Amino acid sequence: MASLNLTQIRGKNFVPVEFTRTRPCWNRPSRVGFKVFASESQAEPDLSVTVNGLHMPNPFVIGSGPPGTNYTVMKRAFDEGWGAVIAKTVSLDAAKVINVTPRYARLRAEPNGSGESQRTNNWEEYPDRILIASIMEEYNKAAWEELIDRVEQTGIDAIEVNFSCPHGMPERKMGAAVGQDCALLEEVCGWVNAKATVPVWAKMTPNITDIALPARVALRSGCEGIAAINTIMSVMGINLDTLRPEPCVEGYSTPGGYSSKAVHPIALAKVMSIAKMMKSEFGDKDHSLSGIGGVETGGDAAEFILLGANTVQVCTGVMMHGYSIVKKLCAELKDFMKAHNFSSIEDFRGVSLQYFTTHTDLVRRQQEAIQQRKAIRQGLQSDKDWTGDGFVKETESMVSN
Repeated sequence: MASLNLTQIRGKNFVPVEFTRTRPCWNRPSRVGFKVFASESQAEPDLSVTVNGLHMPNPFVIGSGPPGTNYTVMKRAFDEGWGAVIAKTVSLDAAKVINVTPRYARLRAEPNGSGESQRTNNWEEYPDRILIASIMEEYNKAAWEELIDRVEQTGIDAIEVNFSCPHGMPERKMGAAVGQDCALLEEVCGWVNAKATVPVWAKMTPNITDIALPARVALRSGCEGIAAINTIMSVMGINLDTLRPEPCVEGYSTPGGYSSKAVHPIALAKVMSIAKMMKSEFGDKDHSLSGIGGVETGGDAAEFILLGANTVQVCTGVMMHGYSIVKKLCAELKDFMKAHNFSSIEDFRGVSLQYFTTHTDLVRRQQEAIQQRKAIRQGLQSDKDWTGDGFVKETESMVSN
């Protein structure tokens, strides 16, 4: 987390812009059924998305963290082709969180080891890109209001509220401590949305039994979007030579956030839960969902979108593979779309949600399917069904091999 610095990337002609916050309305194409048209030359799929009134050339977003720490790296991200960048989380006082080193540890089973909010609306080099401020504060209404005012003065396009950071926050009622307490979350979301004039996303913690509960509270309290998930609390391992936990700082450690490819299935489940809730209770129209967790391929991104995500965030993947990974993500996502004759992201967003049900329903469906297969294999159900003309075929229908 960084302290708030509003001066580095302001242009000489920077003028603070006053925003009027209104809920954007746009018509999405229907996703009921598919129409596939054959053609000799298939058009290139369109990766662009419009989220809460913000247009992006593709759905790939740099997640809040080291890849969005300062102007230099954010510029690099836009140069490589990322649709949006969420800057590293800021608060009014950076001293609230002091990083230690080392603070990362690799999972041994993986052989390859698998901020400042700054923006000017006159940043003409990237007119089609989106910059989002990630913010976090203590349980103090005045502090939240001041922070929002200061980040909006820089000209950011949206705000992501960090209700999910697991590191050193509970004692201050910050980060995950808010995201795990729905009453606290509702109050803070009320402060934020009463002050903010740009779209607000609430970033959810996975370290909770039912992630749909806080997501619902955030949306009902005025947030336009949900982002999920942040890292999963874990102990990376114990050094069997020193008997100390890893990562180790002066001989000691503390549980921290687990990320990268291994969290992808967990993230999919959490996003699916949120998406189903949003679709059934909010109509899936004026709100957005940003999927996060273990994205390293276009296929990984497609899975989040199939579960209802509008955008897909990548943080650890950039730290491991570099900013240029976005080119691979875009190319592979386009290949997936071509294989299924999808021309836009909206053509397949949320399509896979319909195939999730309860365990009880799965049992019922399988029993019905077994009975149907038995009926086909057994052929005739009664002696009265025999016919003279079809005797041979009727006999064969009852042979199992």
